[in-house]
Formats: sequence, C-alpha cells, structure tokens
Amino acid sequence: MTVRLYRDDPFLWRFTARVRERTAHNGRPAVVLDRTAFYPAAGGQPHDLGALNGAAVLEVIERDDDEIVHVLDRALPDDEVEGVIDSARRIDHMQQHSGQHVLSQAFVVTANLDTAAVHIGADECTIDLPAARLPDGALLRAEDEANRIVFEDRPIIVRELSDAEAAGLPLRKPPKVTGRIRIVEVQGYDWSACGGTHVRSTAEIETIKLLAAEPMRGGTRLAFVAGGRVRARLGAHEARNARLRATLGAPDEELAAVAEAKLGQLQAAERRARGLEEELAEAIAAALAASPERVVSAHFESKNVAFLQALARRLGETAPGKAALLTASEDDRAFFAVAAGAELPVDVAAAGREVAALLGGRGGGAGRVFQGKAGSLEARPAALARLRELVDGGGRG
Repeated sequence: MTVRLYRDDPFLWRFTARVRERTAHNGRPAVVLDRTAFYPAAGGQPHDLGALNGAAVLEVIERDDDEIVHVLDRALPDDEVEGVIDSARRIDHMQQHSGQHVLSQAFVVTANLDTAAVHIGADECTIDLPAARLPDGALLRAEDEANRIVFEDRPIIVRELSDAEAAGLPLRKPPKVTGRIRIVEVQGYDWSACGGTHVRSTAEIETIKLLAAEPMRGGTRLAFVAGGRVRARLGAHEARNARLRATLGAPDEELAAVAEAKLGQLQAAERRARGLEEELAEAIAAALAASPERVVSAHFESKNVAFLQALARRLGETAPGKAALLTASEDDRAFFAVAAGAELPVDVAAAGREVAALLGGRGGGAGRVFQGKAGSLEARPAALARLRELVDGGGRG
C-alpha cells in the first residue's frame, strides 16, 4: 500500500517517491506511488493539488483497494518523482477541518447535538445537525464556545490506537473502521476517529465564524468558515461596505436603512413608469386604430419588446380588424412584434416567422401576437410589405 506521509506530517510540502503503477482515470494519465504526501478526497475533505515532476496533479483518489491514484494533466515517464503540495490549499483545508471538529464538539457541549454530516467546500463549509429547529441562542453559544477553545491554543494530537484503546475514549462518533484506528484529539475536548489532515493546535485555526442556518431534510444545515477564509470574507465585506458608503452616502450602521429607503423609492418610480407606459400604449393603440390602413406600422426608440407586446395586445383589443408590424430599438438592440386582430384570418405565427427571417431575427408567441429580436431593421419596409401581402391574401403564402 502507498505510505501516507501526510498522516505523520501534514505540513510536508515536498517529498520524493517512486512510481509503482501507471493507469488512467476518465481519460487522463494517472500514477500510484510507493509513498505520497497528497491527501485524497475523503471524509468531507477535498483532495490536495500540486505537481509531480512538474506535471499538475488534478485529482487525488482513494481506490477501493486503498491505493491512492494521482490524476495528472500529462503523462509522467519518470520512475523517480518529486512531489510538491499546494501548501496554501492544504493549510486552508486543515483550518476548516480542525475548525469543524471544534465546532461539532461545541454543539455537543452547548446544545447536546451531534454532527450528522460534514462538507468542506471551496468557499464555505457545512455541518448538518439532526434538529429541525435549534434552541434560541444555540448558534451564538456554540460559536462562542468554539472560539473559546481556539483561543486556549489547545494541542491537536494525532495517534493510532487499537480498538480496545479507542473504546476507552469519549469518541464523539463511533469509528467506521476496526483494527488500528487513527484518533484526532483536541486536547481534553474532542476525540474523533479521523483520517484527515489537521493543524497542530487550535490557535492555528485562528477563528471560526457561523454564516447561516437552513432547514435540510428534517435537520439543520449550518454554513461556517474558519481561519484565512474569515479574514478573506471580512476583507470582501469591508470592500463592499466602502462602495455602499460612497454610493449611498451613509455610515455602516445606516446602510441597510438607507438601501431599503432607496429600494422603496425605486419600486415606486418603476410603478409610475409602468403606469405611464400603459397610458402611452393605450394612446398609440388608439391612434393606430384610427388609421385608414388595414395593416399599420410604427417604430419606437428607447423601447423594448415588452412595450411592443403591450401595444400589440392593446391594438388587438381596440381594432380587431387590423394587423400591425411594430419595431423598437434600445441600447443597440432591435425588436419586433407582429399582431393581427381576431377578425383577420391570418396565421400570426407563420407571418411572424416570415417577418423574423426578413429582419434576420427570431422569436415566438402565442395567440395573436408574435414577437422577438431582430438582427437589423434595415429590411423593415420589405417585412411590412410581406405582412400586407399575407393579410390581403387571407394568410396564404
């Protein structure tokens, strides 16, 4: 079996090894080494990244036979290799994983809740608790408890024990393996059977921050971050707050209230704009209905397809004996709508497709309106002429 160097030294960033097997995974070259410091994806912790003799390690997999497969971006012809671990990624994962152990035990201590599942994601981590509703204040109490342990700088001790020795410990969960069992202890606080990588003391976790709680299959899923991710999130939040302060002209403590007030003003303005648009569409529909032409046409600047749809429906209600080609331009985009009143025996969908083809666009619709985007409005006269032919011919091509 591959010797797992990361178990004895999770801070080992470089190592040498020999290739024992060449294989493939999902069409990519892969190798099995006689020893490795690369951690494979397992136990909710993602795999390491890095390189073997310059070939990028894309994935690290633990096979059913317990061998570790390193999936590479290119073939590795050498038998002797030097491995280099992406140390920033490994340290991040160790902070999150060790933080999860502390946080899970904190929920046991403060709320008597075990952790049912764990996931260390790229941006945030989650633990699942078997309770649909948490007691009031449970999140704050557990977070405070976890950070108390972090502050105390407790050693994190890793050792292998026999079944009998492990049975004498207050393990948070029963081990899934037998024989020699790897135990990770947060000194005097948490004991867990775990094959993952961890920092050397709780102080190296830096801090733990709960982010959110949401229902999940009869339980509760909690999102959290630890260590460098907390600092990164705080930096991102501060950058966003700085932009909001400049945009809204308000200090941090007033940003939410000012943003809500601005949103209310915007929504009121949008309602007024929709009302004016409806009035405009009604007035234009009345003007087009008064035209002596059987097929009418109009073009609008700074209007979109939604306005054309509303106008087409109004016109159909006002003048069921008329058809229309309506076009609009907005921000270098062009739109069209074809409409025909209920009194006209015209296949609107077929007419719309012909108009769309002439305008170099595409669209769709239902009932008596067909609308879409146009590639160009240069062929608008030809499209209008074709629509008149279809109306005058009773919809026949």
